[in-house]
Amino acid sequence: MELPAQGSVTLIIPTFNEAGNVAELLSRLAAALPAHLPCAVLFVDDSTDDTPAVVERAALEHAFPVSVLHRERPEGGLGGAVVEGIKRADTDWIVVMDADLQHPPHLVPELVGEGTRTGADLVVASRYIAGGSRAGLAGNYRIAVSRGATWLTKGLFPRALRGISDPMSGFFAMRRTAISGESGALKPLGYKILLELAVRCRPERVAEVPFVFQDRYSGESKSTAREGLRFLTHLAALRSATPLARMIGFGLIGLSGFVPNLAALWLLTHTGMNYLLAEVAANQAGVMWNFLLIETLLFRDRRRHRHWADRAGRFTLLANADLLLRIPLIALFVAKLDFGVLTATALALVTTFVLRFAATEALVYLPRKSGRTSRS
Repeated sequence: MELPAQGSVTLIIPTFNEAGNVAELLSRLAAALPAHLPCAVLFVDDSTDDTPAVVERAALEHAFPVSVLHRERPEGGLGGAVVEGIKRADTDWIVVMDADLQHPPHLVPELVGEGTRTGADLVVASRYIAGGSRAGLAGNYRIAVSRGATWLTKGLFPRALRGISDPMSGFFAMRRTAISGESGALKPLGYKILLELAVRCRPERVAEVPFVFQDRYSGESKSTAREGLRFLTHLAALRSATPLARMIGFGLIGLSGFVPNLAALWLLTHTGMNYLLAEVAANQAGVMWNFLLIETLLFRDRRRHRHWADRAGRFTLLANADLLLRIPLIALFVAKLDFGVLTATALALVTTFVLRFAATEALVYLPRKSGRTSRS
């Protein structure tokens, strides 16, 4: 396949305890890389074993440059490691692949070649097009999870993932020019870095190359239930990146808060408590529920601006100050319009929604303004 004579590639390989795979991976890369394709390999390592030392020893046996960047704090997981590698790359192309040899090294030049031939900004190695296979994905459970995650992401991001049949792939090539302007906006969480790049960078043209997902060469899979939760959190953060999407997400979380709020209200009123006092007490159940979901799903990337206790206090004050407006409305609906207590509460919550969203974003999650100083 035709390759750019003047092109260059940085191959970014994130690692976490992959010492048993390094030597074999570099040997297969040496056999696959053509002499006229300048390529440097960068391992971005979060390991707790001797992977960095193994990389350094194996690098001496190969003609192409091999380096390792060990991170003491693995922020962002595998995706964060890839972003660190992207920041250090100065080549025409960036190729991302795993170290466990489930991504076949001989496809690296084919990915770059396909991008050069078609003019694509992003070339994805896909298991789901003709010639591809997920054969190395062991077990029906993992296959079902992978397929379900693919359907979910494509359903949530139909425009950004148009032309990408395998958004869960961790094996792809991307032009550095398609990333460089957006690298500061990347906020990876977990191991699905392709999804992050496709949604935030929006490459203009996408191509795909089929590949057969291989069996792991050595070591154990890093896919865990915890990584699954991080993936769902990442999806929520990406989907709520725009103000309108955040408002919709805020509303959906608020709707879910009806359940603990109204359940507590029903319980308290049926024990004989006055319904207005019960409103105040039941509101705390909804406040706690909403705060936890908003923290986790909606404003996760803004939590560093304030201490968690500061955020929780502000959120609670705003939510309870909301009662100053809602309780008169509820009383009016009950006394004058003869609504039931539950119906009146639900209607009042909807009425004050927009004000609560604006106040929460502005007073709890926007960065604090730093005062100017005259010190030189």
